[in-house]
Amino acid sequence: MTRQAVSSTHSMMLSADDPAPVTVVNAASEHPVLLVCEHAGQAVPRALAGLGLAPGDLDRHIGWDIGAAAVTCLMARAMGAPAVLQNYSRLVIDCNRPPDAPDAMPGVSDEIPVPGNGHLSAQDRDRRIAEIFAPYQAAVTHALAHPARRAVISIHSFTPTLAGVVRPWDVAFLFRGDAQTPAHLRRALLALDPGLTIGMNQPYQIEDASDWFVPRHGEPSGLPHSLIEIRNDLIADRQGQARWANLLRAAIDDLLKG
Repeated sequence: MTRQAVSSTHSMMLSADDPAPVTVVNAASEHPVLLVCEHAGQAVPRALAGLGLAPGDLDRHIGWDIGAAAVTCLMARAMGAPAVLQNYSRLVIDCNRPPDAPDAMPGVSDEIPVPGNGHLSAQDRDRRIAEIFAPYQAAVTHALAHPARRAVISIHSFTPTLAGVVRPWDVAFLFRGDAQTPAHLRRALLALDPGLTIGMNQPYQIEDASDWFVPRHGEPSGLPHSLIEIRNDLIADRQGQARWANLLRAAIDDLLKG
């Protein structure tokens, strides 16, 4: 849906000074793998006045997936693969959630209040869906439909602890119907670094009510797919981002050969 189409039904949330909702890297690429990153950005529309958050909150894991965008872009450039990245903070709208999920536009995230999400009207929600969620999902659908595609991978990151619970995994694979692809990637990563601690459907599980990429893109495509979660302290700097981009690129290359 274009911004013009939205404006025909109600006033726009995004202004000309706001970032586009989507960035596509290597859009014309015929590489067989599509990379996506739902929580790449930290942007907040000017009209939302920073969601009323305290300085620094958007830099935390509640605002975005730390390091995920950098890893995705490094992989895309090294592989020559297309990548679709969502530019707005997951607190504005989480593009890996159904729009009607309770945490799609959360009023509280990891015990941090989000004042700008406290009293959303139906129109407020519709604007975020139409101007951010829908264009991002359309861009993924378009890139995925290319006849060269043979796999699609979503890149995320997770925090080392949540609510006082330690999460010991270096990396994890989330999946449901396609268990073969993450199992292959796991074997390939362990061949590269046997010391890795790898979770399978940890620290999250895929469900229709709480997830979007796997149920709405991966599974319907019929292509090999997985959502990859990297512990964010491992990709918080350039050295870590480069290391994990290289590891995952090599694992995906092995998947393609297999």
